[in-house]
Amino acid sequence: MTTAVFGDEVVTAAKVRYLRVPGVAGELALITLDNGHDHTRPSTFGPGGLASLDAALDAIGAHTPAPAAIAVTGKPFIFAVGADLSGVPSVTDAATAREISATGHRVFRRLKDSSIPTFAFVNGVALGGGLELALHCHYRTVAGTAMVGFPEVFLGLVPGWGGTQLLPNLIGIDPAVTVIVENALAQNKMTPAPKAAKLGMADAVFEPVDFLERSLEWAAGVLAGDVTLSRPEVDPADWDEAIARARAIVAGRTRNAAPGALRAVELLDLARAGVGDAAFTAGTAAEDDALTDLLMSDELRAGLYSFDLVNKRARRPAGAPDRSLARKVAKVGVVGAGLMASQLALLFVRRLEVPVVLTDIDQARVDKGVGYVHGELDKLAARGRLSPDALNRLQGLVTGSLSKDVFADADLVIEAVFEEMSVKQQVFAEVEAVVSPECVLATNTSALSVTEMAAKLEHPERVVGLHFFNPVAVLPLLEVVRAEQTDDASLATAFAVGKALKKSCVLVADAPAFVVNRLLTRFLGEITAAVEQGTPVAVADRALDPLGLPMTPFDLLTLVGPPVALHVAERMHEAFPDRFSVGAGLRKMVELGKSSVYSEPGVVDPDLAGIDAGDSPLTGSEVRERAERALAEEIRLMLDEGVVQAVQDIDLCMLLGAGWPFWLGGISPHLDRTGVAESLTGKRFLPRGVASLPA
Repeated sequence: MTTAVFGDEVVTAAKVRYLRVPGVAGELALITLDNGHDHTRPSTFGPGGLASLDAALDAIGAHTPAPAAIAVTGKPFIFAVGADLSGVPSVTDAATAREISATGHRVFRRLKDSSIPTFAFVNGVALGGGLELALHCHYRTVAGTAMVGFPEVFLGLVPGWGGTQLLPNLIGIDPAVTVIVENALAQNKMTPAPKAAKLGMADAVFEPVDFLERSLEWAAGVLAGDVTLSRPEVDPADWDEAIARARAIVAGRTRNAAPGALRAVELLDLARAGVGDAAFTAGTAAEDDALTDLLMSDELRAGLYSFDLVNKRARRPAGAPDRSLARKVAKVGVVGAGLMASQLALLFVRRLEVPVVLTDIDQARVDKGVGYVHGELDKLAARGRLSPDALNRLQGLVTGSLSKDVFADADLVIEAVFEEMSVKQQVFAEVEAVVSPECVLATNTSALSVTEMAAKLEHPERVVGLHFFNPVAVLPLLEVVRAEQTDDASLATAFAVGKALKKSCVLVADAPAFVVNRLLTRFLGEITAAVEQGTPVAVADRALDPLGLPMTPFDLLTLVGPPVALHVAERMHEAFPDRFSVGAGLRKMVELGKSSVYSEPGVVDPDLAGIDAGDSPLTGSEVRERAERALAEEIRLMLDEGVVQAVQDIDLCMLLGAGWPFWLGGISPHLDRTGVAESLTGKRFLPRGVASLPA
């Protein structure tokens, strides 16, 4: 049995009991996976957990008389969520990494090779190795509320305990590509139970209220021959097209920069040999090789660092005031009724379910804003995500007005008007004149000073920045900006609201462009400067491909919009003229009303010809080096200025606000790993061994 040590493992025990089930000749051995904690600490498999499952199967094998079947289920709401990744930092040699992989294969395969029928009763969440355990069983039921999935590629790994070989030979290669690769690279998308059953990942779906009882009855029917299963034949002829699709997905979403994604595609291709004894042994040996290599990679350590930031640090924002100071928000006002304001109103009414009122300068704009919110709610109802009663209730909560007097009883008013300081100061003055002394005033500014915005108010301490990212409903980051006079109660209210909106909040100081926009503006400025120096647009735009960013720099410019990018660039140039410039090419785009440098994919707009007419072109690697050095410099300056509590907050912002890859760790682990941080700033951002292999 394995001798690997996996940190401070919380061991998942495999508890065996023997049941008499009507219609079954003999007993059924039921294994329950339980780590002794509630659903907030899901069951995982480290060496101890695998040893417990192995011992349980030994005990069942020695039981007299032999049971008629073996079934595996989980504790309430949780089946199992895979390997215990908290122990990965303690794995410092390839032999230990391989032992972990091989042990999982050996133990799980006992269920596949069992001469006694094996069942998985997937009563709750089943991810990664938990799903792989279920796939090794001969038959599977799933609770209707369960979610299943393979998050490994998202984290920088591969399904390494049989998943890449079993799944495509159960449901077909194309849907397996969707589950293992495409969903993982779509921000770790999970598959709900009904869809999992439709795909063939489960044989039956039962409601959770009596799930175990129904599963036992179903298993009895299978054993008696009363339940017959129809599983489609998997056609090997489908493999080439599906693998080509997988490679295209990986190239499109990671620029082929994610080692785990590339290895997963290789393993899926290998699965075309089937799951006969010899083929399955060869396939799992290849999984051992892949998992060993990936467990010993810096990219995986960075991915797990990212995962920890998103799942732990984001839930307990560093520097946030005590939540007990937060005021109740029972009504929200939104100044403005444009697209951003309307998106905010929709988010507030959906998540807070309180009255939301929009104002603007004319009735047509107000009507358009309210109409947008009502229309989006109609779409949700049409997709079955809102009941008719909920639709009527939420639509009734959203109203509009031309007068700010409607804010008199509001607890939070947020402005989303034109990015001009005098306009925002006037808006806040008008709002302050009608709201209660406890009402929090918030701004969604992307670059302006919140302190200056509040400076002329009677109570500047009530003003806070709530910088959302577009599209508001999708991007999870909320930069909570503390101005110079913002008090703890207003700040605590902002964090409480952000949490209720299901956003991940990061506290930032009132510095120019805060975190994400500051870094993206500096980064994009280096790319556009390289173009103006004479670097071909295509070379500059693809220079960062080895990082695997979610989009190229000029795709990002199109998404943000040149006018917004120009506005932020101008503000940053005013604040830091030595590091931020305003490119002539960007000004030209705005003057000509161009949304992209391209008129069609890969073709520079003829009206923008000559923007790369300089005489000192750079190579792609030189552009990338400049961009990375600029990022390292800006991060160090932001830390010195106290813009955030720690570099982890900058990484969290880039992960959640810019969608930068997990395997970069946001950005600072990459800058450490490549030596850029130390060569430019004299020191690493993170200690060795954090988001990287130990020295």
